Amino acid sequence: MTRLILTTDSSAAGALERRGLDDLVIAIGRRLVWGPLPSGAEFEAFFAPRKSQPRGLHWLDDTPPWRPEKSGAKDRGLIELLAESDSVELWIGPEPNAQLILLWLLEHWGSGSVAGSKIVMRHLDIAVGGIDPQQLAKLNPPAVQITHDHLELAGRAWRAYRASTPKGWIELIKADLSLPQLGPCAWDLLEELPSVATGLGATETRMLELIAPGEVQPFDVFPGHQKRNERRVFDYWEVGALLDGLARCPWPAVSGLDEGPFSLAMHEDAGRHELYKRSRLRLTELGTAVLAGEEDFRRHNPIQRWWGGTELNGDRLWRWDAEGRSLIAPA
Repeated sequence: MTRLILTTDSSAAGALERRGLDDLVIAIGRRLVWGPLPSGAEFEAFFAPRKSQPRGLHWLDDTPPWRPEKSGAKDRGLIELLAESDSVELWIGPEPNAQLILLWLLEHWGSGSVAGSKIVMRHLDIAVGGIDPQQLAKLNPPAVQITHDHLELAGRAWRAYRASTPKGWIELIKADLSLPQLGPCAWDLLEELPSVATGLGATETRMLELIAPGEVQPFDVFPGHQKRNERRVFDYWEVGALLDGLARCPWPAVSGLDEGPFSLAMHEDAGRHELYKRSRLRLTELGTAVLAGEEDFRRHNPIQRWWGGTELNGDRLWRWDAEGRSLIAPA
């Protein structure tokens, strides 16, 4: 094998493979910004050779089976495949989940004493999934060789993200960072903690801002390419869950959501899905007050969510002070 290429988007993997080079292109699509993180044992098994790992907990699960089979890589572990490759390229965009996967990869390589001389990062300023496949196939972005400093920083950052509080994460990003996209990613993630003023994260707040004029359809407030919601932390399903949380709760901030919850079952039912799309959203009285900073959404509604290894609930509600750029510990 000449070159192993790793990315975080399946469509990008296909485009990179179609360049006609003798490469193995693998997409790692694991979501790390939503829900509880896997256990330490599951993390350890993720990049290991496949044995009995459940679906979704092996690094080859997001790649069509024929692709590694064609290259003799079926069920292989990442370290052993890397050892057989002449070089490794990381085509990873700046969006937070992609950057977390980059940290995970580098931490894994660093703990396994992998030679960094084989590994280069391709500097990308936009998400690889947002680039037209034909354009992506023609790109030749600058390549930066991975150094010991990169591996050491990634290990510290990854451990900080997995910790039971966000304190290590914010301390880390106050330092000089040798990974160019890590700083913006770190701030984006911190802004998704409940605000000290409103109890909402930045994506939820942006959704309320877009709903404020009234008579807005649900998908008008979802992030995406050339969409008015420019937040990039959460994906389609996660944003749908956030909108449910604003509208389907004891004291809603949003009214008019006519169908739900935002699930695969709803999408597979054409009638329910159409009813959802046609909903006309408006802010409730509470939603208007929250958006104005006059009410705290979390005073009226519970939260049960994860931020990395930090569990956010009524007893452990870490908050973010955007003005002071500081964490507020649970009272």
